[in-house]
Amino acid sequence: MEHITLLLAIVIVTALVFDFTNGFHDTANAMATTISTGALKPKVAVGMSAVLNLVGAFLSVEVAKTISGGLINEQGIRTEVIFAALVGAILWNLFTWLLGLPSSSSHALFGGLIGATLMSVGASGVNGGVVVTKVLIPALAAPVVAGVAAMLATKLTYRIGRNTDDRATAKGYRAGQIASAGLVSLAHGTNDAQKTMGVITLALVTGGVLAPGSNPPVWVIVSAGLAIALGTYLGGWRIIRTMGTGLTDLRPQQGFAAQTSAATVILASSHLGFSLSTTQSCSGAVMGAGLGRKGGVVRWSTASRMFIAWGLTLPAAGLVAAGAEFLTGQGTWGVTAVAVLLIAGSGGIWLASRRRPVDHTNVTEGMAAAAGTREGAAGSPAPAGIVTTAIAAVSPPPPAGVAQDLSATIHAPAVPGAPTGPAGEPARTATV
Repeated sequence: MEHITLLLAIVIVTALVFDFTNGFHDTANAMATTISTGALKPKVAVGMSAVLNLVGAFLSVEVAKTISGGLINEQGIRTEVIFAALVGAILWNLFTWLLGLPSSSSHALFGGLIGATLMSVGASGVNGGVVVTKVLIPALAAPVVAGVAAMLATKLTYRIGRNTDDRATAKGYRAGQIASAGLVSLAHGTNDAQKTMGVITLALVTGGVLAPGSNPPVWVIVSAGLAIALGTYLGGWRIIRTMGTGLTDLRPQQGFAAQTSAATVILASSHLGFSLSTTQSCSGAVMGAGLGRKGGVVRWSTASRMFIAWGLTLPAAGLVAAGAEFLTGQGTWGVTAVAVLLIAGSGGIWLASRRRPVDHTNVTEGMAAAAGTREGAAGSPAPAGIVTTAIAAVSPPPPAGVAQDLSATIHAPAVPGAPTGPAGEPARTATV
């Protein structure tokens, strides 16, 4: 860690701040299921996720090498460019967190790096081939692959358990949900913590501390793992609440299949060096699991708005980063101005969040009303849905109490000659 200048130290700290925001922003990908179904209490769930995020950070460095030596050209890139990229990514992460919007932290970082590089040196500084093959194609393929895998896994699960009683297997599937949520957390640490490792390594290369093409030093791996674990433990409660509302209504069998499929895709991509979005992988798996159950549906209107939000993340973060890079290019006063704007913007967003605070004590309020309830064979409510990617900022949730008011079964007078269902068939409630 010799020869680290003040500017480089600021960039490293800023990268760790981004890693922290990444942790609490993406906690919901793994833990909204176990929290919303009551399988684990909120603090226990995020604590488990934090530990597994930390462990996952030590499993691979392939994604880190993709960012540090592949996404942009190391030569000719100033340390200020990395700083500007991180500013764009952090502000977008905090803004979407304030709205409870489950956007991609990964694409916020990529957008920041690309936008700042374009402003600094032009298109020659960005490796277009790497952007296409290891960022854009995985962004399109990951939800599809995870969705198909989850759909097939769901069909297989129902076929294997077609002669079993749902109530008898509910406990086992709930345990499976906890295990699969832990696997998603491990995969998240493996993939997302490496992105910060790559950024810090890139900053060290531009600062002359490391040679081009170097692997992340051990202290970089440790600090990035600790930062994302701390952010995960504090929990992005706003996004966890949003994700509990539902793209579709899933049962424990589907939840287990969705999370296992998503974790498999993320871990495989990390091994191959593909830097994909855990949010997109989990969302694709949820939709696939929704289609895998006979009679299951996906709310495509919500999914469409979610896709639009994903598409805005990379250019929005890139635009902010480009503006920040324009200021840093003016000299020391520009770097100082960007730092002040980052602190002021972050503080303003935090103050705005205090108007309606969401934490572990109230994160589950309204989840049942938003997702609706499903009556089991004995009339007891079945667990609510799994992690989903609803967008509260684009699609406001229904008024509190609507689902409960409309879920009552009203027996209409019998109409002579009208067809009747099978004897003993339980009445079904509608989900609004």
